[in-house]
Amino acid sequence: MPINITMPALSPTMEEGNLSKWLVKEGDKIGPGDVIAEIETDKATMEVEAVDEGTIAKLVVEAGTEGVKVNALIAILAEEGEDVKEAAASGGGSAAPKADAAPAKQEAASAAAPVTDQAPAPSTPAPVTKSGDRVFASPLARRLAKEAGLDLTAVSGTGPHGRIVKSDIEKAKSSGGAKAPASAPQTGAAAPQAPKGQSDEAVLKLFEEGSYELLPHDGMRKTIAARLTESHQTVPSYFVSMDCELDALMKLRAEINKSAPMNKTEKGEVPAYKLSVNDFIIKAMALALRDVPLANASWTSTARVKHKHSDVGVAVAIPDGLITPIIKKAETKTLSTISNEMKDLARRARDKKLKPDEYQGGTTAVSNLGMFGVSNFTSIINPPHASIVSIGAGVEKPVVKNGEIKIANVMTATFAFDHRVIDGALGAELAAAFQKHIQNPMGMLV
Repeated sequence: MPINITMPALSPTMEEGNLSKWLVKEGDKIGPGDVIAEIETDKATMEVEAVDEGTIAKLVVEAGTEGVKVNALIAILAEEGEDVKEAAASGGGSAAPKADAAPAKQEAASAAAPVTDQAPAPSTPAPVTKSGDRVFASPLARRLAKEAGLDLTAVSGTGPHGRIVKSDIEKAKSSGGAKAPASAPQTGAAAPQAPKGQSDEAVLKLFEEGSYELLPHDGMRKTIAARLTESHQTVPSYFVSMDCELDALMKLRAEINKSAPMNKTEKGEVPAYKLSVNDFIIKAMALALRDVPLANASWTSTARVKHKHSDVGVAVAIPDGLITPIIKKAETKTLSTISNEMKDLARRARDKKLKPDEYQGGTTAVSNLGMFGVSNFTSIINPPHASIVSIGAGVEKPVVKNGEIKIANVMTATFAFDHRVIDGALGAELAAAFQKHIQNPMGMLV
């Protein structure tokens, strides 16, 4: 029987992706683990591996197609010994249910292409019976049942292994049975909605025709807009600023870089590492969260999630967008390790080659605009983080030391905190811990 290859969910939040490239063609024989396609999500391009053996009978979705929904049919695979032409003409088939195995494969960096009878995407939970057993149904059957208002738990499946298919839904519709129960009235406050502004047409009418060009939103821009709008509407933020003197840090950085060992490469000898000020900032934020563990937490409706390690996201500007790759367990890593890891993550971020687990999650974030001469600014918290620190440029300022005015290199760090997780005194304690590490950088080496 033909096997459907569908658009995989490459991350728990993925709803659609762009099929950027096929790495196989019709007639090719493939086996489990073979890379068959490249899928572009909002912020990364990832390879898709096959989970079954057979011959590519038909490529249903053309390379370059955008907005392909998760679980949508993208190709048809003919099983060993099956007629390829018949499989291609069938319009797709099904395989034995793999609902238990598919999610584990999809969590891998190079996720396996799921078959059509797997559990639906996270946003559409599979119905269960009163005994707690999952109801297996094809994506098409689920959609038809939803449109018809049918209760899948009351439909008998005639597909492989009792899976509910299209014909079962049509039979239930004609019989008038399996109607879904009326939805229970919702209680509590409604989810916050984005305020309605002027329509697109109304905005464009304000400008003379021909005086502008339209830049359609890509997936990344839509994701950035949605997540930051949600954060702004739902996270009660407050801000704390702290001036940090950089002279000791700059001196130590120069000494460390000067003493870096040389590595031989194809381009000649290069330093094993070259620390930036941002590397010290990442380490200082990680150590501050270690010193103030209650601030290293995330918010959920039932509990605060207190993290055991400091996973620091670092804002990286990429063409017409922004992404925050994560330095995991940063409090345990040396400055040279953080530096080299950050360079690798930033390079792959700009090439859109990061894996979802390299930019999703994290416990805090660093945003540095100091290199642009910005003196200070505030950032929007990116949940599940409860904090973010915004770093301004280091500038020479007069400071008073022992009753005398001295000139020092001073950087302003502005923290945004989620007040549900980090109260004012706790936020101030974290900011002070960060300042201590920046102004006493030798402590970051031990």
